[in-house]
Amino acid sequence: MKISPYLYFNGNAAEAIALYERAFGGKAIVMRYRDVGSYDKSYTVPKGTEDYVMHANMNLGSEMIMCCDTPEKTNAGDCVQLLVMLESTERVKAIFATLKEGGIVVMEPQKTFWSECFCSVKDKFGVCWLLSYENATQKSQTYGE
Repeated sequence: MKISPYLYFNGNAAEAIALYERAFGGKAIVMRYRDVGSYDKSYTVPKGTEDYVMHANMNLGSEMIMCCDTPEKTNAGDCVQLLVMLESTERVKAIFATLKEGGIVVMEPQKTFWSECFCSVKDKFGVCWLLSYENATQKSQTYGE
């Protein structure tokens, strides 16, 4: 299991990435909303978000931070979520079932173009969790591994 912070921005993720690249060194891998069509033909890019960052990841030493822009306004307290990379779809679903008790389901466990099983939930304490299982091919495409 690996846990990484996932940062959310209001249309200025590219500016934040440039700052973090300068501060920490290294280079982020960035996917824009306009790029999604090559992965998922059914996805409609929200108007005005074509140049927003859909997903970016950057190594900070042996750790990784990830980030994106969100089409919805993000409150300051909601700008960090925890992404937990898990070893199986079953483990994703089991952890999700526990975390949703008294919480708010944001996205039910499902297959996406980036993950065999991905879901999102805000637990009853207000902590936002992203749970994911990716097969080797998806990891290679997403993280360049």
